[in-house]
Amino acid sequence: MTTNINRLFSIAPMLDWTDRHCRYFHRQLTRCALLYTEMITTGALLHGDVDRHLQFNPEEHPVALQLGGSDPADLATASKLVESRGYDEINLNVGCPSDRVQNGAFGACLMAKPQLVADCIRAMQETVSIPVTIKHRIGIDEQDSYEELVNFIGTVANSGCNTFIIHARKAWLKGLSPKQNREIPPLSYESVYRIKQEFPALEIIINGGIMNLEESRSHLQQVDGVMIGRAAYHSPWLLSQIDSTLYGQQDPCTSPREAVEAMIPYIEKHLAEGGKVSHVTRHMLGLFSGMPGARRWRRILSEGAIRPDADASLLLTAMNEVTID
Repeated sequence: MTTNINRLFSIAPMLDWTDRHCRYFHRQLTRCALLYTEMITTGALLHGDVDRHLQFNPEEHPVALQLGGSDPADLATASKLVESRGYDEINLNVGCPSDRVQNGAFGACLMAKPQLVADCIRAMQETVSIPVTIKHRIGIDEQDSYEELVNFIGTVANSGCNTFIIHARKAWLKGLSPKQNREIPPLSYESVYRIKQEFPALEIIINGGIMNLEESRSHLQQVDGVMIGRAAYHSPWLLSQIDSTLYGQQDPCTSPREAVEAMIPYIEKHLAEGGKVSHVTRHMLGLFSGMPGARRWRRILSEGAIRPDADASLLLTAMNEVTID
């Protein structure tokens, strides 16, 4: 179990995307980046299939689980379950603006209740020994001043939370969909930079609209870490230089072909357990993004993975159709 986590670079929790198959694939491209699960609600853990929700592969380490909830006691109980399964970190979601999450009184709407968030964090920390972190926005609705952001972070930091992952956009809780909330509110990286200056002892991770390694390096001159979301998912090969560029370590793959070959035993094992090829390959569609043959790669995988007889050889068939300079 990892307790001293290097958060220099991480891949964001993304609902319906960063499941265990996605994370295993990303781990073939970077050994050092911190991986996050999709958000899992306390209700799903306290009243649902715990084994299914908390299953992951040991190869995914370091891996953090993101929790959604607003009841300190429930979050503490759920955190204990998470720790018992071997996760390296627990992250509290205070950034999701979806109606479903708001109806559950958690996610971004919690930014209006900094003391409740602090109570949640404290309850979680008192229950587990692994790090408890928070991911939030720079504001919500009309509560979007820098002073309100400072008050929120200061209040939560008093609970003992040391790591804040800040999505550099506010969230509109009414009128915008979750997708629009990732695109329409303007980015304010400067607000996150100011927070780091305001709270130099805190670990501040920046998130939102970061597209590549060059932008990541620029942000790292101002803050402690970078979290990339959709860019890493849609163009995963950008992860392949993270280890050497940011961590001074050897990159695990020197070509997309190596990454594909590394996934074949994993898919074969998944099939043997009753899974489907599409469960894994849907996360690999963007591997050749920007390269010759990328469209053909996506088409062969998309069409082939839904066939009843699809197996791991589909990856080799698709890869052999791709022209790589």
